[in-house]
Amino acid sequence: MFFLSDPHPLGFAAMAAALILLAVAFAFGVLIVWRSLGKATRKKKRYPPVAGTIFHHFLNFGRLHDYSTSLARKHKTYRLLSPFCSEVYTADPANVEFILKTNFSNYGKGQYNYNNMKDLLGDGIFAVDGEKWYHQRKVASVEFSKSVLRDYSNAVFISNATKLASVISEAVRSSKIVDIQDLFMKSTMDSIFQVAFGVEIDSLCGSNEEGSKFAEAFDDSSALTTWRYVDISWKIKKLLNIGSEAVLNKRIQVVDDFVYKVIDNKIKQHDLVRLSKKEDFLSRFLVESQQDPEKITHKYLRDIILNFMVAGKDTTAVTLSWLFYMLCKHPSVEEKIVEELILATKEIGNDASIGEFAASLTEETIDKMQYLHATLSETLRLYPAVPLNPKICFADDTLPDGHDVKKGDMVVYMPYVMGRMKFIWGDDAEDFRPERWLNSDGVFSPESPFKFTAFQAGPRICLGKELAYRQMKIFAALLLSFFRFKLSNERQPVNYRTMLTLQIDKGLHLYAFHR
Repeated sequence: MFFLSDPHPLGFAAMAAALILLAVAFAFGVLIVWRSLGKATRKKKRYPPVAGTIFHHFLNFGRLHDYSTSLARKHKTYRLLSPFCSEVYTADPANVEFILKTNFSNYGKGQYNYNNMKDLLGDGIFAVDGEKWYHQRKVASVEFSKSVLRDYSNAVFISNATKLASVISEAVRSSKIVDIQDLFMKSTMDSIFQVAFGVEIDSLCGSNEEGSKFAEAFDDSSALTTWRYVDISWKIKKLLNIGSEAVLNKRIQVVDDFVYKVIDNKIKQHDLVRLSKKEDFLSRFLVESQQDPEKITHKYLRDIILNFMVAGKDTTAVTLSWLFYMLCKHPSVEEKIVEELILATKEIGNDASIGEFAASLTEETIDKMQYLHATLSETLRLYPAVPLNPKICFADDTLPDGHDVKKGDMVVYMPYVMGRMKFIWGDDAEDFRPERWLNSDGVFSPESPFKFTAFQAGPRICLGKELAYRQMKIFAALLLSFFRFKLSNERQPVNYRTMLTLQIDKGLHLYAFHR
């Protein structure tokens, strides 16, 4: 009775402690049950392995693509840590197909890439997503589908290849070394300005000093834009206009002055009716600008021109440069190409002049050059014109290889690296072997665009792919039919310059000889 009517104060404390322990035990039990249920219902995130940081890219910038190749040999997909976003790099064709096609809408240029590239490329097709990308893609698709563009472009390519052959003939007579990459850059720039913009700048023959300055400034701007991807301080430099950003600002000013002059001259020379009958890209966009001047401004036209410059000048020029480098290293491949050219043009005879040979390069004749086509593809496999391609992930996702990526991650597929992967191309992946592209009948047999990514794939696949092959085949056929080439210094290493495209650093210097 005592304990019921007058309990000891310690009795209340003991009871409270017991109740607390009981509540804790109950909560702990609930937590265990929740976790056990969660394991069955919630997927554990699996992110790509960390292979380094952005500072490793900074330290290896001069050999960036070979450094990336060494990492990809350990991990098909890996991450680099960065202060701004996680960077995921992949060499897995299944991932590439997922990014470029299966889940295309979840991967685009994004704000990160746009901010890095906009000073040079602006709102051009290589820097934007959405409506602006779709508009430019739609207009370009219409132009590339026209047979008149094919016929016109072939005539332009043949004309400029003939001019280039004359320049090389002069170098042979005077025993001068030629920088074949510089010549290709000038010649393809002349071609793209004629085909895309209806403008002749004649940079190959050196009659246009402004054109030469523009080309140099554009290349420097490309390299400095690429540098932004590893220079975490570039925004501060831009704000203060110092260092590499001050240089970039000056080089872009040279680029802009030239391009705006081209646009203004085009408008002055042609009224709207005559423009509507022109077949070049700029005329088509100028007609649209008259109909919608708020949407298609001079700035927008400038951006379109520079993006087509990347697509039509650098890509074909650097591929031709690497082709001639590889032929110097593999003379047996060159001889097979020459034999094919003799058979393809046998109707005109062996004593044809450069002009007669050029005139024989019809669509039918070009199509016969299967081994040359294979050799160009093999060159692109090992030396893709665009060595890596960054996208931004717009929403959390899981790649086909099981690795998770987060919203805002930069996801990069690497054509240069993929061309060197044995799990994709076999044990001879690093060998230069054009025969891998030919079937048993000696006919070119294409590979999956998600394995051979030189021209992208899916909705963003390069519209000018066939145009590029035709241009490269015309130039290569004409030069190889009349000249042999030799490296000016076979002991000097040939390396790339790390920039948006895979240019040969300091050019490709060759001796040329009449065949």
